[in-house]
Amino acid sequence: MVVGGGTRVGDGLAVGPDLVGAAEVATGQALAALGAVPDLVAFFVCPGAGPAAPVEEAEAAGLRVMELAGPGATIGTTAHGVMADGRGVEGEPAVAVWAASLPGTRVRTFFPVAQRRPGAGPDGRDAIAVRGLVPPAEDDRVAVLLADPSVFPVSGVLDRLASTHPGFPVTGGLTGGPGGPGADRLFAGGTVHHGGAVGVLLGGASDARVVVSQGCRPIGPPMVVTSARDNRIAELAGRPAAERLREIVTALPPEEQEQALTGLHLGVAVDEYAESHDRGDFLVRAVLAVDVGDGAVIAGDLVEVGTTVRFQVRDAAGAAQDLHELLAPVRRAAPAAGALLFSCNGRGAGMFGDADHDVHAVRVGLDPHGTSPGATGPRVAGFFAAGEIGPVGPGSHLHAFTASVLVV
Repeated sequence: MVVGGGTRVGDGLAVGPDLVGAAEVATGQALAALGAVPDLVAFFVCPGAGPAAPVEEAEAAGLRVMELAGPGATIGTTAHGVMADGRGVEGEPAVAVWAASLPGTRVRTFFPVAQRRPGAGPDGRDAIAVRGLVPPAEDDRVAVLLADPSVFPVSGVLDRLASTHPGFPVTGGLTGGPGGPGADRLFAGGTVHHGGAVGVLLGGASDARVVVSQGCRPIGPPMVVTSARDNRIAELAGRPAAERLREIVTALPPEEQEQALTGLHLGVAVDEYAESHDRGDFLVRAVLAVDVGDGAVIAGDLVEVGTTVRFQVRDAAGAAQDLHELLAPVRRAAPAAGALLFSCNGRGAGMFGDADHDVHAVRVGLDPHGTSPGATGPRVAGFFAAGEIGPVGPGSHLHAFTASVLVV
C-alpha cells in the first residue's frame, strides 16, 4: 500500500514444509506488492511444532529472505507462529515477510549483547552489562528489538534505556519457537545470530507510531497500596488486599465473576502524579495468587507502597475491544501504509479461537474505510511472541498477552 509521503509497504505469507521455498514465495509476494526497493525488510519463520522442528531449514530460509531482500536493512526471527496477508499461522512451517519503502527515514541496524553480572550492582543487586546497544540519536523515533529471552535480559536492558533515554519507545518481541533454549535464530544484515538480540532504529523523517494493547478491562476503583513487601500486597487503601478484591469481584454480575477469577490481573500506575488513571496509564501484571491466610495479593512484579493500582480482567471480548479502541485514534490521525505486529503466543487460537484475529483486527482497525482492507489496505505482518515489548507511560516494558503494533 502507498500513502502520502511515498511510504510503501508490502507483505507476503507462504505455508509449507519446504521453508526455503516458502521464503522465496513470501519474499516475492512482499516485494511485488511493495513495487519499490525496500528500506526495511522484517521477516518471521515458523519451523513447525515440537522439538523435532527443522531449525537448520529455518536458518536457511532466513538466509534466503535476506539474500532476496536487496540492500536495505533486514531483521527477523524464528517463532512459534507468524502473521501476514491477513492470516495467522501457529505451529505450522511458514514464512511471513514485510517490506517497506520509507522515504526520508534513516534505518540503522544494531546487535546488542548483554551479560548479567550477579551482585555487581548497587546494594549487591545484579548488574547488566550491554555492548552494541546503539544510543538513539536526537532525531531517532523508535526502535524495534527482537530478542532471545534465554540469553538476553530484556527487562534489564529496557530499564537501562529508560534511565538514559527516558520516553524513547521500543517495540518488538521475544523469540519462542519450538525446541526450547538455544533453538531460536535471529537474523539481521545478512547474518544469522544464535541467541542474543537484533534491532533497528528508525529516525529522520519517520512518523512511525506504537500502539500497545494490553487487552484488559478494569474492575473496581483505583486504590493506593498502603502496605507491601516485594510483590506481596498486604493492604489496599488501608484494608487487607484480599478483602478489597473480594468486594470488587462479588459486586460484578455473576457471568463476569468467573472471568475475574480465571483472568485476574493488576494494573500498576506508571505515573503517580497523573490527575486521573485511565486506559494506558497502567502497566498490567498477572495476579499470581491470593493468600487467604494473611490476606495478601501476590503480583507478578514488585509493587511499592504508595503506588496506585487497579484490578483488571483479561478475556477475549475485552482484548478485542481494547485493540479496536486504541487503533482508532491512530487511524484518524494519518493514513497508515502498514504495520508490524508483535502478538503474544497466548492471544491466537488459545484466546480468540483462531490465529487470524489480531492481524485481521489491525488491518481493519487501520483501514480508513473501516472495512476489510483486502489487497489495497494496510499491510500487516508479524509473529506470535513469547513476550512483547512496548511503551506504556514514560518507559518501554516487557509484557504478556499483549499486542504491540508499530504503525508506519
